[in-house]
Amino acid sequence: MSGAPQPVGLAEATRFWARIGWLSFGGPAGQIALMHREIVEQRRWISESRFLHALNYCMLLPGPEAQQLAVYIGWLMHRTAGGLIAGLLFVLPGCLVMLALSLLYATLGQVPLVAALLFGLKAAVLAIVVEAVLRVARRALRHSLTIGIAVAAFVAIFAFGVPFPLIVLGAALLGALGRHLVPRAFPAPAADGDGSDGACLVDSLLARGQLAHTRPSLRRAATVTVVAVALWFAPLILIAAWLGSDAVITQQGVLFSQTAMVTFGGAYAVLAYVAQRVVEDFRWLTPGQMLDGLGLAETTPGPLILVVQFVAFQAAYQHQAGLAPWVAGVVGSLLATWVTFAPCFLWIFLGAPYVEALRHNRTLHAALSAITAAVVGVIANLGVWFALHTLFREVRPWSSGWLRLDVPIAATFDPAAAALAAFAAMTTFSLKWSMGRTLLSTALLGAAWTLLRG
Repeated sequence: MSGAPQPVGLAEATRFWARIGWLSFGGPAGQIALMHREIVEQRRWISESRFLHALNYCMLLPGPEAQQLAVYIGWLMHRTAGGLIAGLLFVLPGCLVMLALSLLYATLGQVPLVAALLFGLKAAVLAIVVEAVLRVARRALRHSLTIGIAVAAFVAIFAFGVPFPLIVLGAALLGALGRHLVPRAFPAPAADGDGSDGACLVDSLLARGQLAHTRPSLRRAATVTVVAVALWFAPLILIAAWLGSDAVITQQGVLFSQTAMVTFGGAYAVLAYVAQRVVEDFRWLTPGQMLDGLGLAETTPGPLILVVQFVAFQAAYQHQAGLAPWVAGVVGSLLATWVTFAPCFLWIFLGAPYVEALRHNRTLHAALSAITAAVVGVIANLGVWFALHTLFREVRPWSSGWLRLDVPIAATFDPAAAALAAFAAMTTFSLKWSMGRTLLSTALLGAAWTLLRG
């Protein structure tokens, strides 16, 4: 695409983010790849370097990084309103689907038709995740040092279970040192509007000084903090006043508020923490129910952390006294969703102006570039994890000293899942089908196979 970038109105952006919300399958890997393809490559609303800079910041934050990236880009383009629209529409479709599935699960148990559709979707998502790894790697790994950081991050998290914050810290330190020791591995950030990324809307507007909201302001930061924190906790306070501090729904609100603040390390680290608390500590759900919820979250649009909505619905439906079960489930799931995602807007609206102001700091840029390289390894780990649990019906943990691996049971290999994944890979890489077409086709094939098999 050539020529001056065309302005994008808020209405057009709203339609775009609504579409992204319904297509955001595949967890953070697939979602980040989808946004990159649509926003950077096809529409050129934002440059490659600025997209990666924003992604690096979002990876440092607790919570769903893909949704926070959507908020960041929406904020860049259309101020606070744009960030709110992007973030809410990124979550809303998945929230509606998960709410409906949670109600069906609570009343009917495992629905065969839904399970059949999800079987095909899971195979398609595997191809999307693989594409995501390749897309991000091609752009982030341009030197042997960054390739080494990606490989080291993959081995650390896949084979040794190193916590994600330590991986991020180590990558940042390597980047800061590498900026001085191996400067070719971490080139200086491109200047806004210098043409290195082509004609991009946001970058050209910034070069002309037209996006004043990206400049840091202490007064604005204080206002954002007060308003966002008040909105974050207001529903929880109202629920506590209504049902009491010991009510299951109130306890869920507190738990997931804590989760939003303390869980770093990507989707599966968060899910592991949630599973431990709700299954072992509170005993709200059985392990089987938690696994069912994870399966639904993996194959519905939106962030994987939407599994908290399923968890909260089932726990309130089963254990909240004083309300009709379905009412308790709906209230619990909506509260859990609110307290999980509300802080994401705080982190972006508060921190993004300062991240933008420091974009041309070479040491910070090198540190964030190294984090991007480590993120490639983390996404690759998600891809392997997803592949194991898609292609094999049973995976067992194995450990020896520091080494910890998930080992698939060969006898549980699923040839149908492998065939569907191969079909999805062919349509994605060879036939260049759209993501929606691939997902729909694979879901229908998976449903037909599952139902015909009996």
